[in-house]
Amino acid sequence: MRTQPWIADLQDEVITRCSGFWHLANMLPLDGEKAQAGFFRAGPVGAVVGGAVGAAVGTVGGILGVEDRPRFREYVVHEQLPSYRYSDDLRVGVVLPESGVTYYDVPADYHVTGYRYTYVNDRVVLVDPRTRRVIQIIE
Repeated sequence: MRTQPWIADLQDEVITRCSGFWHLANMLPLDGEKAQAGFFRAGPVGAVVGGAVGAAVGTVGGILGVEDRPRFREYVVHEQLPSYRYSDDLRVGVVLPESGVTYYDVPADYHVTGYRYTYVNDRVVLVDPRTRRVIQIIE
């Protein structure tokens, strides 16, 4: 299902108003259908809850699992990619610059969909390609 444009607007609004809970808002696009259903049943709060619940269920297979992280990091290091130098604190939730960063497809055998990866400050990070937001840092 194609995510409705209003979900991205809602996500931005929640991030702005609740910066401590950015991860909740960031999950919304993962299950836009549940967010949309929640919106029509309970308004914007229902959209946040519906999207987050649907995303939490979908995240189980969507973000790199604990057992795959060392193997994926080794894969990226073996690729000998150039590391982008990011001058600020690199953490989950940071939006990377529009230019200068190279994003790569995650190989299919890692079962990660909807994200790309990059190498920043010698650290492997998963990124939402639409927003350039760091979703996970692979240690």
